[in-house]
Amino acid sequence: MTGNLPRVLCRLRPGGAKRSADSFDRRLLAPMMLGSVLNPVNSSILSVSLVPIGAAFGAPPSRTAWLISALYLATSIGQPVVGRLIDLFGPRRLFLAGTALTGVAGIVGMLAPGLGVLIAARVLLGFGTCAGYPAAMYLIRSETRRTGRKSPAGVLTALAVTTQTIAVIGPSLGGLLIGVGGWRATLAVNVPLALAGLYLGARRLPATPAPRRDDGRRPVGELDLPGMGLFAAALVCLLLFLMNPGGGTWYLPVLTGAAGAGFTWRELRARQPFIDVRVLGGNLPILATYARTLLSYVVSYAFLYGYTQWTQEGRGLSASQAGLVQLPLFATAIVVSTLTGRHQAIRGKLLVGAVGQITACALLLLLHAHSPLWMLPAVVLVLGVPQGLNNLALQNAVFHQADAERMGSSAGLLRTFGYLGAIIASAADGAFFGQRADTSGLHHLAVFMLTVSGLFLALTVIDGSLRRIGAPTDDDTTTDTEPPGQPPVAEVSEPRPTGPAPQRPAAQGDPTHPATREDRP
Repeated sequence: MTGNLPRVLCRLRPGGAKRSADSFDRRLLAPMMLGSVLNPVNSSILSVSLVPIGAAFGAPPSRTAWLISALYLATSIGQPVVGRLIDLFGPRRLFLAGTALTGVAGIVGMLAPGLGVLIAARVLLGFGTCAGYPAAMYLIRSETRRTGRKSPAGVLTALAVTTQTIAVIGPSLGGLLIGVGGWRATLAVNVPLALAGLYLGARRLPATPAPRRDDGRRPVGELDLPGMGLFAAALVCLLLFLMNPGGGTWYLPVLTGAAGAGFTWRELRARQPFIDVRVLGGNLPILATYARTLLSYVVSYAFLYGYTQWTQEGRGLSASQAGLVQLPLFATAIVVSTLTGRHQAIRGKLLVGAVGQITACALLLLLHAHSPLWMLPAVVLVLGVPQGLNNLALQNAVFHQADAERMGSSAGLLRTFGYLGAIIASAADGAFFGQRADTSGLHHLAVFMLTVSGLFLALTVIDGSLRRIGAPTDDDTTTDTEPPGQPPVAEVSEPRPTGPAPQRPAAQGDPTHPATREDRP
């Protein structure tokens, strides 16, 4: 751990006029990483503040679960939308606008007089944190093109490890903030983070002029606003149903299907679609990656929120103690991500991660109200292994499988599926715990998580396309820290343009196209 990541960062040289033509611009790392962690830090801090917030407003877990769902509802919609805007206009303006909105959300949440206003603040926070991750992936892809490096594994690892590091700090920081200033302090932390993001973004992110089409028009007129609206409508209806799947909400799946059908119809006919469903439908590997992301996030977030609430209400720990119990989870994930990040092959990581998830979920069935204290971090320690493997592998998979021209929106969709999983996890926590996070509810939640982990393992085993990502070949002699050379055969899995730009989507959607045919699971 101590030797790998520092070497990666040391090789990333400063940018600007002095930067080397074949090395990553190190000046971009700080805003990239800060923007990417704004959402995870709020998620991890919230895991220890749900119980104090519920006590302050007299709300049971089934109502405080909306604090989780509100953030991810907004983020699930906003990530691909903002990602598409970043693809068209560059990351700087979107990054700065999102970071400013994050600071506003922190102030609103800090002053919230009731649970409803606090939920609204979480919605603002979700939209504000949308730009960070798509902007980071866009910048990595841009630097890859500029330097000619085939795969920036070191930078992707640094990005993943930074997210894991913040997640380590989050629960403990949340417990400390609650002890010092109450739960409102956990919202106030967004203000200094936003100020730092605005400073770094303004100083270091490149100013990208709005591109023009061949006819001289700006691409703002090509924005697929109807497609974005239908996408948002379908997702809102689906997520509202998942958060309250009772008999009184039977109409929501119907509305979801109608909006989804309208969205597909629109995207198939749009000149510049928001999400090119032809290309996406022909790229089965990335669809499988999105499905694995959903399943992985269901397990991770059901554990993060459900287990943390149980340690406080079922085991009797304080918020600070519950935060400390979470430390081994993300600390182990950091070690695992750092040690395995330089290895680009991802299938083995996902298989080991799936087995680790199953093991950790099975251990939850052994816990009870009087379990010895050492068992609590021991269970968390086991889950840290798949946490580190899966997050890094899924991120790298999208980098290799996505259309280079839509990296921002593809990265946004990755997070959308992840947050959809987080909302399912939140709904599961509320359903299994009800009025109180007791041991019986924890065991029922563990059975649910075991089922999801089994599906994750099955989907990984049957996906043969994973073998080609990072597989060594005879001419694979370069890495992201060596001079660029001939691209290896393993990189064929990344879709590439095959003709004039206007014809590229249709070509990639063709089942006979080589990038589509070779990547079929």
